Amino acid sequence: MTIKLKTPISEEEIKKLKVGDTVLLSGVIVTARDQAHKLMVEEKPDFVRPYLKESVIYHCGPVVRKDENGNWQFVSAGPTTSAREEPYQATVIGEYNVRGVIGKGGMGPKTAEGLQKYGAVYFHAVGGAGTLIANRVKKVINVFKLEEFGTPEAFWVIEVEDFPLVVTMDAHGNSIHKEILEKSSRIAEQLINQ
Repeated sequence: MTIKLKTPISEEEIKKLKVGDTVLLSGVIVTARDQAHKLMVEEKPDFVRPYLKESVIYHCGPVVRKDENGNWQFVSAGPTTSAREEPYQATVIGEYNVRGVIGKGGMGPKTAEGLQKYGAVYFHAVGGAGTLIANRVKKVINVFKLEEFGTPEAFWVIEVEDFPLVVTMDAHGNSIHKEILEKSSRIAEQLINQ
């Protein structure tokens, strides 16, 4: 069964989610990559606060264009590797009251701890489907730090509709990524020691 979620998302809704749940996400979310996360930890800017409260960060460096009316449109919006944000993610979740993080590849123990502590989840988005995901972006609401950071690293505030996701790290300490790493490490060790 697919769960439909819409931002803002309550902690109660998030805590109902379990690893393996499929979700269709709608509402306002914010893209943020390396420079954005560094800024949120070091300077704690307020301009992004209302958009992130009980919302979702998307690890994404979009390809964008302006239409004939001068409005931004997403051309491609595939997820980027989340592990790069591991040093920052738990702090950002707590500081900005974030309920979810979207990316690919999962995150580490510090983020897993933050998800439990603050009531948030990690959503895995399908890699290699950037154009299809861009179709789920209905509107660009705002963009911050475009001049300073450039298109991929800017904060894009977007409205999405039925964005397909899978919960791979939940608010209860479960992580598909951790399970797979542990299983594959055991198998590798067995193969090496044969």
